[in-house]
Amino acid sequence: MTDTLRIAVIGAGYWGPNLARNFRASPHWELAAVCDLDTDRAQRLAGPGSGVRVTSSVEALLADDTLDAVAIATPAGTHHDIACAALAAGKHVLVEKPLADTSGRGAAMARKAAENSLVLMTDHTYCYTPAVLKIRELIDEGALGDILFIDSVRINLGLIQPDVDVFWDLAPHDLSIIDFVLPGGLRPLSVSAQGADPLGAGKACVGYLTLPLQHGAIAHVHVNWLSPTKIRTMIIGGTKRTLVWDDLNPQQRVSVYDRGVDLETQSLDGLERRAAAISYRLGDTWSPALSEREALDSMVTEFATSIRERRAPRTDAGSGLRVLEVLEAASRSLAENTVVTFPSTPQATVLQAQLAGEPA
Repeated sequence: MTDTLRIAVIGAGYWGPNLARNFRASPHWELAAVCDLDTDRAQRLAGPGSGVRVTSSVEALLADDTLDAVAIATPAGTHHDIACAALAAGKHVLVEKPLADTSGRGAAMARKAAENSLVLMTDHTYCYTPAVLKIRELIDEGALGDILFIDSVRINLGLIQPDVDVFWDLAPHDLSIIDFVLPGGLRPLSVSAQGADPLGAGKACVGYLTLPLQHGAIAHVHVNWLSPTKIRTMIIGGTKRTLVWDDLNPQQRVSVYDRGVDLETQSLDGLERRAAAISYRLGDTWSPALSEREALDSMVTEFATSIRERRAPRTDAGSGLRVLEVLEAASRSLAENTVVTFPSTPQATVLQAQLAGEPA
């Protein structure tokens, strides 16, 4: 493996061009090949006279011993087979979200990567935005205190997807961000989903996801294909401060409010109870400085660095599995009109322990 890693992009449709552009521009990578069933589309992505190989055969591509890695940007139902074939061929693998179409297949991909000592990374792109990286930093350093609630809204007048509902289309972004910024990742106690199909599209076009978290905290995600206005906001409330992320506000994407409600526990006649007294904090508001680096640039750099350092990437297979398990629970909740209790040791946790040789 040379200093510059050689990669092929599999899938030249919606997301593939974004990946190819960033791999081509990165000093860590050489875009060596583009693979797509539509070779004309793949050729347009490769560019005339670029020297980038074009093929419609995944098998032929994976037979190239000079390739270090592949990036998979194909429908979720194909991720498992392509990724496992690539891992068996000794290639590191980057997979666009979601990691797979089921958590079982995602877990099989993770095991295959571990067996071959290869990196399997989930492309949770939003986790590499300057705003989300700053949010994670603030939470890690305790600037917000203990997390009390997370309220996320991702709505727009969007394309009705032919193969998935609005939860599987939009919520992976919010879930992956929550998983990324919370210490220990996303581990809800239960999952409750409510959806509506006012257009008669045969799938939920508007959705609400409620996730009770540890220690009395709660997360709520609202996704919608039918809103005439586009909103991308996340509010994270803590015991010390509250953070607001507005992704559509380039002048002030992240704001931190030193405002909130304080409840003090008092003792009366030896019995602990919550006092009726409430105090309000009305402090300053400030906005941290953010870099303007493109998220995908940071993501492809992280992929290269994790390969060279032989470590798990920041958005590894475990993060992809945790998101998948919540999505599956949401589908079950929606279908059965019930609250789905999350296992105390989710599959992602069990798998991580197994791969580390530790008890779950």
